[in-house]
Amino acid sequence: MTNNVADNPWKTLKSSLEYETPWISVTHHNVVTPANKEGIYGTVHFKNLAIGILPLDEAFNTWIVGQWRYPLNKYSWEIIEGGGSLNVDPIESAKRELKEEAGIIANRYTLLCNMHTSNSATDEYCYIYLAQELTFTTAEPEETEALTLKKVPFNEVYNMVVRGEITDSLSIAAIFRVKLLMLEGKL
Repeated sequence: MTNNVADNPWKTLKSSLEYETPWISVTHHNVVTPANKEGIYGTVHFKNLAIGILPLDEAFNTWIVGQWRYPLNKYSWEIIEGGGSLNVDPIESAKRELKEEAGIIANRYTLLCNMHTSNSATDEYCYIYLAQELTFTTAEPEETEALTLKKVPFNEVYNMVVRGEITDSLSIAAIFRVKLLMLEGKL
């Protein structure tokens, strides 16, 4: 098993930036593969962290948002999500996103997990939080967000994942993690 940077079986021959937006950059790489053959590889670099928040009240209700996801060309139900600057503590980004998208302020945050969202093609890194001890205010979504906010019992949102109605990776990770904590008697 390769665990050391010195053991990297890939060799980069040449890299060129192909495309860039304020959020991502796409790089084309000419490489030598682990099979010692020349090939190509494309990578997407994310300029922000991915942030996910699952709010949970004392009655085990949560809030999810629905929105049209342009890359998928379909509507998607998800936990509260957004981007966070690499220079800002992820918890501060989580607090901002929860208030923006759902109008919720939480007094307690617990890190559920951190993960790479799709490490075969991107370097996107994610922090997912459980938000509890909730109070409510007015949501202030960004002008590019057309969101539907829905309060759902946690067990129903879990069943939405099981039925394949929620396919977003951050949402699935958060919901399964919270379900595990419930089964372990930790929530």
